[in-house]
Amino acid sequence: MQTSDSIVIIPTYNERENIENIIRAVFALEKVFHILIIEDGSPDGTASIVKTLQQEFPERLFMIERTGKLGLGTAYITGFKWSLEHHYDYIFEMDADFSHNPADLPRLYKACADDGADVSIGSRYVSGVNVVNWPMGRVLMSYFASKYVRLITGLPIHDTTAGFKCYRRRVLETIDLDGIRFKGYAFQIEMKFTAYKCGFKIVEVPVIFINRELGTSKMNSSIFGEAVFGVIKLKMNSWFHKYPKAANNN
Repeated sequence: MQTSDSIVIIPTYNERENIENIIRAVFALEKVFHILIIEDGSPDGTASIVKTLQQEFPERLFMIERTGKLGLGTAYITGFKWSLEHHYDYIFEMDADFSHNPADLPRLYKACADDGADVSIGSRYVSGVNVVNWPMGRVLMSYFASKYVRLITGLPIHDTTAGFKCYRRRVLETIDLDGIRFKGYAFQIEMKFTAYKCGFKIVEVPVIFINRELGTSKMNSSIFGEAVFGVIKLKMNSWFHKYPKAANNN
């Protein structure tokens, strides 16, 4: 049995073009990672592909099937709870479409396991703008959205909307996961903000973000709107909320 202290959570909806390749790419890494797929009832047969691969990787590949598109945030919360119950120490978020390079997983792991971070973020903007094959309008929208979030919240993070992350187990044990409000991309902001307010050490690891080549992007204006306008509410709520403090143990 290939045991691991690390699990990569990958939410999926209509990812049949990518899912087998991304799973094999993660499993080809020198460090052993496990994968948990949160599958939201894809009509394109994504779940069937994963089930076939589970026969090949029965001790490394897991899947939770849900009844429909219930939101990115709820997918990750479901994955976080499952990962904590199964005693993983390092819990990752990653997209299925290769916009997040699996080869960067060991770098995010090292930042937490060896270099003392509680949360490591695969950051597009910590060393310039590292985005490939995005339309300029979307690059500018994403970049200035992160600047806006940083201004409103005070987060000392360049890429506030990043979805490529590693959490140490104690972060997810400390945060009230049932109290996380947002379901779309604002979920990524809220998790970072909450970890920061709890006193956890957050580190950005520079990565290159490559726009998906196969399948359809899930980004739309309503998702973006939640991320932008929800930030003000998040900041205002923080004035009245008492955050649990991070333990000092390593």
